[in-house]
Amino acid sequence: MGFARGRTTDTAPLGCDPADLAEVEGVVAASGTSFGKGMRILPPDRRYGMYAVYAFCRLVDDVADDEEGDADDRCARLRAWHARIAGLYAGRAGDALDRVLGVVIRRFDLRQADFDAVIDGMMMDAAGPIVAPDEATFDLYCDRVASAVGRLSVRVFGDGSEDADRVAYHLGRALQITNILRDIAEDAARGRLYLPRELLARFDVPADPARVVRARRLDGVGRVLAGRARDHFRAAYRAMGRCDRRAMRPARLMGATYAAILTAQEKQGWRTPERRVSLSRPRKLLIAARALVG
Repeated sequence: MGFARGRTTDTAPLGCDPADLAEVEGVVAASGTSFGKGMRILPPDRRYGMYAVYAFCRLVDDVADDEEGDADDRCARLRAWHARIAGLYAGRAGDALDRVLGVVIRRFDLRQADFDAVIDGMMMDAAGPIVAPDEATFDLYCDRVASAVGRLSVRVFGDGSEDADRVAYHLGRALQITNILRDIAEDAARGRLYLPRELLARFDVPADPARVVRARRLDGVGRVLAGRARDHFRAAYRAMGRCDRRAMRPARLMGATYAAILTAQEKQGWRTPERRVSLSRPRKLLIAARALVG
């Protein structure tokens, strides 16, 4: 089944079948996140392009997080996604997501290596719980599950320059480190510990998910990683200044939101990591307004 199959219309975003677009949007809506609302600032073609990229990420993440299958099964299903993405670049499509994503790949010149990197990141989780990776593995994981998504996203946003890739490199790491710092207790409950082994050893924090939450010096680990995230935020903002301003609006919005989450987490500290920080709706709206006009 190729890309040409299915009804298309000149008035539908990306020239795709409206039914295919609705199915892709349904994956976004079913995720229960605010991602769909955030992408409404984009024009329709780019908005649905991001929906397709998000749907891909959501589905491969679901495979990695599937606790019913064993590691071999999860990894085999992710390898099948490698083959599926290769098929899209060869002009083959099997369902609604394939058809929309195939159009998005061609329209925005998305790179196969970035899709493959996202899948490989999910493979790291699928193979078994990550527990205290070394620094190199920690950075590789952040690149695959976050910065690679950023490299896909900036092209859909409208900037495929080297500086846009720098935004993806730094902003992806900043967002992922912020997520890791916010989810220490939640991850530990699932047997996962993403904090770097060398940093844990520096602060004499046990590299054990069952013990890390109550570790006396966990706050020190959190503050060092928060400092790294701050450095990445600053580098991302500098690179944004050399990019197409309009294209970077979603990146500025995500950066501002996550920087505020990091600030709230730093204020709370990591002595009670089970208290997950969040932003109020008025605070989110204020951050969004400032990011979009600033």
